[in-house]
Amino acid sequence: MPSLIRLHAGHAPSVLAFELANRAYFAASVPDRGDDFFDRFTDRYDALLAEQETGVCAFYALVAEDGSVLGRFNLYDLEDGTARLGYRVGERVTGRGVATAAVRELCRTATATHGLRELRAAASDQNAASRRVLTKAGFVPVGPPPRPISAVSRAPGTGVNSSHRP
Repeated sequence: MPSLIRLHAGHAPSVLAFELANRAYFAASVPDRGDDFFDRFTDRYDALLAEQETGVCAFYALVAEDGSVLGRFNLYDLEDGTARLGYRVGERVTGRGVATAAVRELCRTATATHGLRELRAAASDQNAASRRVLTKAGFVPVGPPPRPISAVSRAPGTGVNSSHRP
């Protein structure tokens, strides 16, 4: 059973392997990170961990029993009880409910560990799978969808879908 674990230095090799193995898969739905991302991965990864230490974000890896990374789940811009949620899962686990389960777990963690009351996420109008994951996890659309991104919101601690702060 996969575990959602706070990102740490020891995850670096597995995260890099995950990103490399799924580069073409991700590039089909989101802009490619480019060669520079991979060439400077260690520096970028260390910077992410340093940013996480400041408390403005929280990064998680979905780790399989064999230690491989199946996905990345992140909270950005933690401030005033709110944050943005972002995630990506590897091609080999898509369509199995893995992303939905991990997003739900991250919502619980956002409340219990980070004291968050509201999360926001975005999914491209062309990415029906991500929109389904967010809907199944309890997010609801808020406001008119900007182009090309649709915003959704969820109050993670209340168990009630909400487009406002409780």
